[in-house]
Amino acid sequence: MKLYHVSEESDIKVFNPRTPDREDLDKSVGLVWAINEKCLPNFLTPRNCPRVTYHMGKNTSKEDIDKYISSKSISHVIAIENAWFETMKNTKLYLYEFDDEEFELQDEIAGYYVSKTSQVPILVHELDDLFYELFKRNVELRIVDNLWDMFDEIKKSTFDWSMCRMGFAKKRDN
Repeated sequence: MKLYHVSEESDIKVFNPRTPDREDLDKSVGLVWAINEKCLPNFLTPRNCPRVTYHMGKNTSKEDIDKYISSKSISHVIAIENAWFETMKNTKLYLYEFDDEEFELQDEIAGYYVSKTSQVPILVHELDDLFYELFKRNVELRIVDNLWDMFDEIKKSTFDWSMCRMGFAKKRDN
């Protein structure tokens, strides 16, 4: 299995465990986070770009697929706000690949893996066309004016989903 960390920083030599910010995690244990290949597209955007991401899971209904997936060849969708289009077009990312031996699964739906020990990447990939990176992974990219309607709908769907950096999203339309 391949595991990755995505960053806008080009020169990370060692990933040291960091104390989690999340309230649901033990703050006394530092972690190195990685993402699996299936969920990697969720992170192929600028770091602070708000996004609604979803993909088919084992419990995804045919009704939801028909409603929210535009093509039979697609199983993964990422939506960003149109205000982030230029930033995404001009952002370069670095994909740090890890040996998976010291990682354990933290969240299957999100594809998160964690290690309690420092990690040295085995490879670094430079990604300078994020749109191409998504398209080559057969991900549908939606560029919308506002993410909140989609956010509310997808949370109630049967898809496996992740809502990232929504604090940077436009305010909700009333």
